[in-house]
Amino acid sequence: MSSPTTNVTVFKQNPAGELMYQWQGRLLHEAPHEAQIEARFSAESGRVLEIEFNKGDRFLETYYDDRWFNIFEIRDQGDDRLKGWYCNVAAPAIIRPGEITFRDFALDLVVYPDGRQFVLDEDEFAVLDCSPAERQLALAGLAQLQAEFAARFDQDQ
Repeated sequence: MSSPTTNVTVFKQNPAGELMYQWQGRLLHEAPHEAQIEARFSAESGRVLEIEFNKGDRFLETYYDDRWFNIFEIRDQGDDRLKGWYCNVAAPAIIRPGEITFRDFALDLVVYPDGRQFVLDEDEFAVLDCSPAERQLALAGLAQLQAEFAARFDQDQ
């Protein structure tokens, strides 16, 4: 990727590499092994546990090419208030100029601004068609995410 004004298309795939969704964002930051984009929530409003998703909410999405997850920081479209984080357990992203592709492994971690964590979609993950090695890497990615957020909130205390 090049300059911070670069438009980026994100491709979310299932474990088999089949396209599930795609959306547009704008590159904010790039460093070795990671890229951060800003995207606007464009689907209809909805709710995940206690987090309300509204059309236009700002997502700061961080993708890694060496970790089994990505992290979406969710901010309110009106006042930019932090709503929380939605994290996908996913194979390391493929980061190329103008595009980011990731294979999603169903498990998600929701983290609230107060540090509470909730794992979602364990039932979907249990029946997912993936290799034993991918299953282990996905579980290790979830554990790493949980530990990183726990450490972040321990430091804030």
